[in-house]
Amino acid sequence: MFRLLVSASRARFSSLPPTTSRNVVRFAGIQRPQSLAAASTSRRWASSTTLASSPTDPAATDSLKALEEGTQKLEEGDVEGAKASYKRSLEIKKTPSALFNYGVTCYHTKDFQAAIDAWKESIELQPDSPDAHTIELGDLASAYIMMPMSRPDLALQHLRAASDLAPEDAEIAFNLAAVLEASGQLEEALEQYKRSKQYGVEKADMHVRNVSAKILGKKLKEAEERENGQKS
Repeated sequence: MFRLLVSASRARFSSLPPTTSRNVVRFAGIQRPQSLAAASTSRRWASSTTLASSPTDPAATDSLKALEEGTQKLEEGDVEGAKASYKRSLEIKKTPSALFNYGVTCYHTKDFQAAIDAWKESIELQPDSPDAHTIELGDLASAYIMMPMSRPDLALQHLRAASDLAPEDAEIAFNLAAVLEASGQLEEALEQYKRSKQYGVEKADMHVRNVSAKILGKKLKEAEERENGQKS
């Protein structure tokens, strides 16, 4: 089972670098019990003009208006209203921001497959944006964990990709470590927890100790089994 990690800094308003042209907000995601963290469950949503839109394009203007309406509703806590606005934005003109935001609302209404589909398409529309990829790959990993039939294998795939794009992101490292731990890959999990601790996740220290103890216990058990096998 899994626990999703959200840092306070990622639950507040923030913005991506100008190259992505997306003002974004993060908010805390859903938690599962026990020991998995996923940084991407701190949801972000976009509310500004994207690279795919133009102020001279009437469809882009109308799509952006619906996008902004959705973001306003989301900030007011009206997730269903926001979802409808983002869907309307997509029907007018498909943009990475509208797809991303629609995925956010799908995630929070527990339509995880729809969230995954929206985030994948958002990534496809902006292949040269590493910042957006880092965020959305983490989001995809979170959605794969939260699905009724959890897919830690796919979560690992996206978390590894996000880690490659942002090797100093402490929360991605923590999330990757947690999925690795849950999958029994303890040595690599320990490495990632240490990296998460190095870059500022204080609770990673406890996991470093716990996983170290698990590794030691596993080695002692293996040694005991070898010894018993030799005696017999």
